[in-house]
Amino acid sequence: MAISSIQFLHSLRPFNASSFTTKTPRVSLGFRSSLDFNLCSLSSGFFVSSSARSRARALVRDKGERIEDYPPVTDSVDDDQVVSTPQKLHERDFTDTPYVPIYVMLPLGVVSMNCELVDPEGLMDQLRILKSVNVDGVMVDCWWGIVEANAPQVYNWSGYRRLFQIVRDQKLKLQVVMSFHECGGNVGDDVHIPLPRWVTEIGQSNPDIYFTDRDGRRNSDCLSWGIDKERVLKGRTAVEVYFDYMRSFRVEFDEFFEDKIISEIEVGLGPCGELRYPSYTAKHDWKYPGIGEFQCYDKYLMKSLTKAAEARGHLNWARGPDNAGSYNSTPHETGFFCDGGEYDSYYGKFFLNWYSQVLVDHGNRVLALANLAFEGTCIASKVSGIHWWYKTASHAAELTAGFYNPANRDGYAPIAAMLKKHGAALNFTCVELRTLDQHEDFPEALADPEGLVWQVLNAAWDVCIRVASENALPCYDREGYNKILENAKPLNDPDGRHLSAFTYLRLSPVLMESHNFMEFERFVKRMHVLPLASPFLRCAMHPFWIPGRLDYYLCKRGLARLDLAISVQLTS
Repeated sequence: MAISSIQFLHSLRPFNASSFTTKTPRVSLGFRSSLDFNLCSLSSGFFVSSSARSRARALVRDKGERIEDYPPVTDSVDDDQVVSTPQKLHERDFTDTPYVPIYVMLPLGVVSMNCELVDPEGLMDQLRILKSVNVDGVMVDCWWGIVEANAPQVYNWSGYRRLFQIVRDQKLKLQVVMSFHECGGNVGDDVHIPLPRWVTEIGQSNPDIYFTDRDGRRNSDCLSWGIDKERVLKGRTAVEVYFDYMRSFRVEFDEFFEDKIISEIEVGLGPCGELRYPSYTAKHDWKYPGIGEFQCYDKYLMKSLTKAAEARGHLNWARGPDNAGSYNSTPHETGFFCDGGEYDSYYGKFFLNWYSQVLVDHGNRVLALANLAFEGTCIASKVSGIHWWYKTASHAAELTAGFYNPANRDGYAPIAAMLKKHGAALNFTCVELRTLDQHEDFPEALADPEGLVWQVLNAAWDVCIRVASENALPCYDREGYNKILENAKPLNDPDGRHLSAFTYLRLSPVLMESHNFMEFERFVKRMHVLPLASPFLRCAMHPFWIPGRLDYYLCKRGLARLDLAISVQLTS
């Protein structure tokens, strides 16, 4: 009887790394532990979903229905561990479903502040493993604060050139992020990449180049959209600075565009590279599920608000709400966001329309220039999944972030229409989160990630733009992967709509642990609908396989056991 690769792996003793002397990496790539979070990529709050549990042995029913019925796999399993009665999970058969490309984000610190590639040999090993399981490519941030660090229009791309050459040699594709934001200062960050030094020097004398809250606290994560057309950056406007940077990148890496190695450019449009205001940030002591604060109090945005109020004929509306609470308030504690609150008044509608339109206008300006710089290459914009307070009338956390999406209005349709205008894809987060898990962990947040994902995907699909996605939190378990699959390939969709790509957050030693990587490979196979019998599985089933090296195996008992593993008929 044929057995599955997962069943066979569980029949072997777990690999014990302490049994061997392996080469320690020379330089850390800046990975974090599985319990840490990085707000520069994890924009949906600080919490671990209760779905991040273990799953195990697979059995197959008729008609393509699968039942998961296997003992848990944890980060460490003792040889004599006793396993309790397993759960049963029903799974779809993804045969004949569309091919969804899979990309993996590289570590934040893969290129140093001196623009040098960190640990190229270790990276090559990891890329070789990813390629062995048919991953399509990788995503990398090209940090403004590294490349144009010291002087305006003086660019250093050397570390990225070396990185791109390695990726090309492994026959992988590249998604490249134009990262115009700061990295660091948030919970879990072990890499700090500030804005360029010459920009922060300007900010010392003119702090209004940064987003500002009602109490005058500045946020140096990114530049305020109020200076998009203000010549305050040594004679250039903010959008001119972004365009010059993107044009330099296009010229520097022309060969990678011509050879189609670079498949997509994601344009950073705000904090964490996302099109949103920095309304929730650990720097200002925000904690999940706080509603956040409006970020429109720098003099440039206040000038814009005053102009809009004058045009409306209500100069007294040239102000931000004074009853919107603070970063960690709940909607019902405020006069602005509570049911029947001021958000739904004439003034509230005026202010929220202006606030959200500034966001759309910023995306419009920058993406228009991105299309000029990257003509002929797909571009994309990332939108964060702010799912907390989604089940309230006001959707307060979305409003402070710039998404005018109360219960009686679709706040994502204008963003989708703007992206449609520029032929840009929408990259959305939090597709792995389940509403039930959020209710179990934080019932007070009234969160609904599933409802939010469905709304945003449909807003994009309704205007016929490409939709890609990524996970918001680390995901290693089958339940999380299954949720991603559900969103990537909606069941019985009459129009056959599906995600154009999925980017996994992120490459790390935890992902490379054998049991985690086997689940990841299984996920890739189901997104691709490809055979499961890959080199990784054949190697990983060997009891003396050394993680991180596919080019050799250490076998104390000769090749008999390895030959057995390779000869086993693998089934999904």
